[in-house]
Amino acid sequence: MEDVNREFILEMRDISKEFPGVKALSNITLKVRPGTVHALMGENGAGKSTLMKCLFGIYQKNAGQIFLEGNEVNFQTTRQALDNGVSMVHQELNQVRQRNILDNIWLGRYPKKGIFIDEYKMYEDTIKIFKNLDINIDPRAKVSSLSVSQMQMVEIAKAVSYNSKVIVMDEPTSSLTEKEVEHLFKIINKLRKDNVAIIYISHKMEEILKISDYVTVMRDGQLIDTKEAKEITIDNIISMMVGRDMSQRFPNKENKPGEMILEVEGLTELSQSGFKDVSFNLKKGEILGVAGLVGAKRTEIVEALFGMRKLQKGSLKLHGEEIINKNPKTAMKNGFALVTEERRSTGIFPQLSIEFNSTISNLKAYKSNMLFLSDKEMENDTKWVIDSMNVKTPSSKTKIGSLSGGNQQKVIIGRWLLTNPEILMLDEPTRGIDVGAKYEIYQLINELASKEKGIIMISSEMSELIGVTDRILVMSNGRVAGIVESKSTTQEEIMKLSAKFLEGDSYEATS
Repeated sequence: MEDVNREFILEMRDISKEFPGVKALSNITLKVRPGTVHALMGENGAGKSTLMKCLFGIYQKNAGQIFLEGNEVNFQTTRQALDNGVSMVHQELNQVRQRNILDNIWLGRYPKKGIFIDEYKMYEDTIKIFKNLDINIDPRAKVSSLSVSQMQMVEIAKAVSYNSKVIVMDEPTSSLTEKEVEHLFKIINKLRKDNVAIIYISHKMEEILKISDYVTVMRDGQLIDTKEAKEITIDNIISMMVGRDMSQRFPNKENKPGEMILEVEGLTELSQSGFKDVSFNLKKGEILGVAGLVGAKRTEIVEALFGMRKLQKGSLKLHGEEIINKNPKTAMKNGFALVTEERRSTGIFPQLSIEFNSTISNLKAYKSNMLFLSDKEMENDTKWVIDSMNVKTPSSKTKIGSLSGGNQQKVIIGRWLLTNPEILMLDEPTRGIDVGAKYEIYQLINELASKEKGIIMISSEMSELIGVTDRILVMSNGRVAGIVESKSTTQEEIMKLSAKFLEGDSYEATS
């Protein structure tokens, strides 16, 4: 009989995992208590997801043992893990969006009455779970009609429907506003009271210390340490993650905003539910942040500037001359570039090479004649992207989908820089990226601004906006609530402005 400490609901002992040429995990031990939130932290590539995939039956470990409630387990499939009370809510939600919530929760295990599906029981069981978790969504609604935060809640409800004893949450708040994060934390606290263990993967330091009981830090496939959350600080966590002191979270600003480059006046979307009367300006070498809650129409504004949305009225002036960005092709000709929020779904071609992903937006520049592209020029530009963006990759032929999130983001930014834009728009550029890679992205944004690029940066992290930008445009319900100076504003001021035009919303700003 193995010596198992019943204090822990889950023990992963000396777990090792190797891929061809890479040792992804080296003798990792993780011990999780019931009714606790155990944070798992580390830079991209540290091995967090690999460890969880070994637990969840996606990968098979090469060495080590896993004990669940004192019994040794070795799940060969995700279904085995689910049936034994281990669930995982993935960062990239894989839902059948054209089916309703009930189908998504019970797919493959519909309750039956004889040979027929018992739709009444399915509905009642779902309502019961929703009520317990304070989720107020119609279970018959199509998943495609839900917001990202609602989709996240549905995935958590699905995990609960398996009577899970352990739930892994991978970057659960990466697309949520602070208000939605508070709701998620209420759900997590309910689960904690029901003695469910939560393994919580996140790069957001403040929220880790707010919600966690224990924090385990990994680096380069090795265990660094496990501490009680109340005993450590953000600087402690960062130091353990990166292996060096990073007390300065944001680089020193060296850009100097100059002459006016872009003037936006009275921009109003054609859609009735779109943004209205949006006006602002942007200077050369300026980093303009865009803040707001989900539904504030932040993304819609940059999409409109990039020619992706129809406008009812308003004007754009570039260097004092009026322009019309009818479509993305016209926008690119006018010197605009857009790095989208959903990196995996709209930013990269995951099964294709770094070279393809680097050069796809600039193919016109590689035409050696009417029929062929210049391989040499494409190789040279890809090398420039890899070197100047500091992309960590074995070669330019590596599939971009195999890179960490931070390195994927660097390739995308490099791709757009090859088009030589004057205005670079970044929608959540550090979403799901670790603290070390974030710092590198911040440095890159700073350098681009120093070279007189105009930068528009959307972010849901207020500390990031305040630390990186020169000014912050705050949106509320599709309208401009205010524009503030980053060096003199506060998170409280930004939150109050974000809630300015929310009718019937009793939200109170918190720091």
